[in-house]
Amino acid sequence: MNMFFIKKINYLLSILLISFFITSNLNADDIEKGKFIPSINLKDLVGKTISTNDFDNDSKPIIISFWATWCKSCIEELNTISNLYDEWVEETGVKLIAISIDDSRSNKRVAPFVKSKKWKFEVYLDENSDFKRAMGVSNPPHTFLLDGNKNVVFEHIGYAPGNEIPLYEKVKNATKK
Repeated sequence: MNMFFIKKINYLLSILLISFFITSNLNADDIEKGKFIPSINLKDLVGKTISTNDFDNDSKPIIISFWATWCKSCIEELNTISNLYDEWVEETGVKLIAISIDDSRSNKRVAPFVKSKKWKFEVYLDENSDFKRAMGVSNPPHTFLLDGNKNVVFEHIGYAPGNEIPLYEKVKNATKK
């Protein structure tokens, strides 16, 4: 009888792992077409409140990246994009908005951290994880691409070196529409 339960548990764990793998590798075909970002209030790095409704880039694409100071792959992704950012902006007009999901205990580290990295993109705090929950983000880094009409047109979870290349291809495609 013990063997039966062990097999059942192994089966359930296999299903859970497969489900996790599938959902952690979302791409543009997996997201809901025409999905808009919800209206949520965030704080900028000096404590001023901003609504996600106010995210604007003159009808050009916007990248929204959910990250945290404790997330090594998030930092690697944002550092890589930061090195390419001026070129991306010049070629496509894209804007990157980094949303820190650091909680109230660690969010005081965000501003000095961003300053030390010399990132040129906008950074906001999602202290209560309201925006994170509304966007269905479970683990950072989680990156969304919005077209010029603020429709989500691409989504990627996780980061590995080279992931910025397909993201940039999607940005270029979004500028053509």
